[in-house]
Amino acid sequence: MEYLLLGIGLILSELFYFKIADHYDIIDKPNQRSSHSEITIRGGGVIFVIATLAWFFTNNLSYPYAIFGLVLISGISFLDDIYELSTKLRLGIQFTAVLLLLYQTGILDSYGIAYTIIALIIIVGFNNAVNFMDGINGITGLYALCGMISLWYINQSEFFTESSFLLYNIIGVLVFLFFNLRKKAKCFAGDIGSVSIAFLLSLWILMLILKTGNIAYSGLVSVYAVDAVLTIVHRLFKKENIFEPHRSHLYQYLANEMGFSHISVSLGYFFIQLLVNFILIFSLPYSYVNEWFLLLGILIFLSIIYIILKAFILKKISN
Repeated sequence: MEYLLLGIGLILSELFYFKIADHYDIIDKPNQRSSHSEITIRGGGVIFVIATLAWFFTNNLSYPYAIFGLVLISGISFLDDIYELSTKLRLGIQFTAVLLLLYQTGILDSYGIAYTIIALIIIVGFNNAVNFMDGINGITGLYALCGMISLWYINQSEFFTESSFLLYNIIGVLVFLFFNLRKKAKCFAGDIGSVSIAFLLSLWILMLILKTGNIAYSGLVSVYAVDAVLTIVHRLFKKENIFEPHRSHLYQYLANEMGFSHISVSLGYFFIQLLVNFILIFSLPYSYVNEWFLLLGILIFLSIIYIILKAFILKKISN
């Protein structure tokens, strides 16, 4: 009953947000980076923050520093959805929010300042990578769902967080997908949605790694990571300004140049990441599996897929 009421409440919250967004003209207009051609409501990913706050206030105000960090980073992202804030301001808030996340996990006490700084840089980078990857219908919602379901399953044996924390957000993602996973989406996640999802996934995966001591669990988000990093490398190789809008991600080539539907591309990313997560979940419990070799093997495998597909597409469109 708790989760049923939550689902109903989140649907009503999303519909209420649509009224606000429509009134204040919070919309996404197609531009040179876009893979869509119609004006659509932006910021529907606010539902992820609402789901998290609902859990927070009904579960003894757990993880206060991380939740405050989520509010900070999602708040500045929502303002950026509306006003397009300066990069320095956004990054300043992002670093502050991630520092709160790291303080919540206790990584500084456990691993020292060097590992904390590395984690800070990686998580901020991941937050922005997920934001850049959010460009077609369903991709962020399905990717988040894949990560959350995998983490929920792992949590049944590792107990790195409360299962309800994950379930509240899984319901939030399902509600979002109801409005987004369509040929003509009712709304997009916006910066607030993609960044808040990245922040939450970072929190849970870091807690899992700290609990198990197994770095290979970072592979639970490896598909996005490989696409984002190799796209940056590709753009640098072409001497492009990586800070300018673009449509150079593999998923964008698949949707735009190759003509695959948004939903089919999003499902492709979902199932590839699900396969990776399946391999991780059922390989890591065995002591003879080296976590570093497993993670490296996954990254190399995904990189090969990326390079082959990208090369094939570029050759085809150049002919």
